[in-house]
Amino acid sequence: MNKAIITVVGKDTVGIIAKVCSYLAENHINILDISQTIVQAYFNMMMIVDMTNIEKPFEQVVGELVEIGHEIGVQVKCQREEIFDKMHRI
Repeated sequence: MNKAIITVVGKDTVGIIAKVCSYLAENHINILDISQTIVQAYFNMMMIVDMTNIEKPFEQVVGELVEIGHEIGVQVKCQREEIFDKMHRI
């Protein structure tokens, strides 16, 4: 399985989840686990996804997710699971 971690952070607004999840579905990216919170007016979502079936290069998906974030006013980051794990090891 080719896992990645996607984080979405920013001012809460209507449609954040819909926009991000629609993109994932259109690109054959399966959400394995998802957590979201809203603290005061700020939205925070973290997803673990399976990118085994993507038809685009990983870097292109990352760039498109960043662009979606710009369009809706949030910051979207996508990292391969192994990179995320190494960066957050204690």
